Amino acid sequence: MKIVAAAIAAGFVLAPLMAEAQSYRCVGTDGKKYYGSTVPPQCLGQPVEQLSPEGMVIKRFDAQASAAEREKKTAEEDERKKREALTKEEGRRNRALLATYTNEKDIDQARARALKDNEGAVKDVEKRIGGLKVRLAELTKELDFYSGKNKPPAKLADDIRNTEFDIKTQEELMATKKREVDQINARYDDDKKRYNELTKGTAAK
Repeated sequence: MKIVAAAIAAGFVLAPLMAEAQSYRCVGTDGKKYYGSTVPPQCLGQPVEQLSPEGMVIKRFDAQASAAEREKKTAEEDERKKREALTKEEGRRNRALLATYTNEKDIDQARARALKDNEGAVKDVEKRIGGLKVRLAELTKELDFYSGKNKPPAKLADDIRNTEFDIKTQEELMATKKREVDQINARYDDDKKRYNELTKGTAAK
């Protein structure tokens, strides 16, 4: 009887210790259950349960869910920073706009100056194209002189190619300058719209 009583007593002493030693539990990728006083290696990346000394579940950890939550919070933080940056940049642009113009007439005058500068740039390019075309005509006439006779100088052929390339480059530049007209008007239309919104908002306050 004494031996049985001692065994029972020892069981009561060891039971809490065994339960405490097995304080983490999970089901591994192989479908088996694993226990340990620390998280078993087989539990990494798997949902884990923390057990009380009595073997009751007191807490659950889901590594995948935690990672997804961290990614979500990171994405939300990045989005918040982007919104703050946009708001800050918009505020800077609005302050610069109000510091540049005192009324709508100033915006219209600035638009007129920008369009006039663009028109002058287009005329300069057209003038350069005209001069290059005259030069190309002279070179072509010189090339015709050699037709059916001696071989034309290599420099003449190079000059023709270079002049044709310059004409193409200037024509592309002129096309770009002409497209800038729409960009200029769009920019000053936006300035006028924002100016009205800002000044009307200030007046209302």
